[in-house]
Amino acid sequence: MHRHRDLCERAVDPLDIAAGLEAHGITDRTASRFLHRDVFSLAEEMYARVPRDAESRPGAPALTTPRARVDWILLALLPGAICATAVTALHLTHGQSRLIAAAVGTLTVALAVRAALARGPLAGKDRTHATITRITWLLAYALLGDGLLQAAATGGPDALPTGTAEGPWPLTTAPVLALTLSCVPAAWCAHLFAVRARRKLSASRALEEFATSAKPLLLGTVALYLCALTALLTLTTTILNEPPAYPQTLTLGALLLLARLLTTHGFTHAPALVLTAAASAEATALATLFAARLPGCALLATPVQTLVDTWGPAAIPTIACGAGALTLLLHALRTVTRASAHARADDTC
Repeated sequence: MHRHRDLCERAVDPLDIAAGLEAHGITDRTASRFLHRDVFSLAEEMYARVPRDAESRPGAPALTTPRARVDWILLALLPGAICATAVTALHLTHGQSRLIAAAVGTLTVALAVRAALARGPLAGKDRTHATITRITWLLAYALLGDGLLQAAATGGPDALPTGTAEGPWPLTTAPVLALTLSCVPAAWCAHLFAVRARRKLSASRALEEFATSAKPLLLGTVALYLCALTALLTLTTTILNEPPAYPQTLTLGALLLLARLLTTHGFTHAPALVLTAAASAEATALATLFAARLPGCALLATPVQTLVDTWGPAAIPTIACGAGALTLLLHALRTVTRASAHARADDTC
């Protein structure tokens, strides 16, 4: 109690203490040394023993349920609405007007995504923009990357992009439109996960019990989002008459959702590393194809060229984002399922 006195004095509920003890490495086995069956029972005694000012400690419950706010909903809707407007402008313009519409649309969509991730329901507490820049790159690759990679693998591109899917540097707008529209189900899934996790934490009597119940909840949240993204991608590809891009889009969507879930619960290091690795892998694949055109550097393109010839240009983002999503999922199963990850999250999560 002397070692964790500050934690006990700040706590407004025994669950606060239990989560804090878990964050400091205290387990149910450790609690048994103090003649308690689990950490929750130990936390209840510590909470009862430490005196506190009744006036400064109101009797409100510590684990409040996060509530959706109007500004969150608007920010989640913003990227999809602007992207839909930009795609419509691309189909209604021609020539130089189309290039201007593509440039303006790309910029406004990037700003909308930045606003949604920096201030919306998927925002992290630190409000840093490092991961947002990487996410913007991954979305830009989803728009231009496959077309540029295919053109580079066949000796091109011979001209600048024309803003169409038939040009020398084709755009794939359906995946980006589906991903931006999926900000709404992603925000809803993150909110649902936070609410259900708080309820399970309040009903749990042991740390292992909560972790066991939280893991299926996390997996179900990811699966629910992927189902929504699949439906949106099917809708956008049908409306825009573009070929389906399920592997690279679904793996990218899973990567982005897991990165934001970890970020909103305070785990920012792993998402930054994995997003950097995925973006670097895509950039390296493009760079090696162009570098192989230098004298004596033809071997640089062999791995990427083999993948493109065997599985098409979609293999590069699918492998990069799929490996990243799997890494973050394994990391989230160890971290986001801890009680401390939810007790320290406030209503902004």
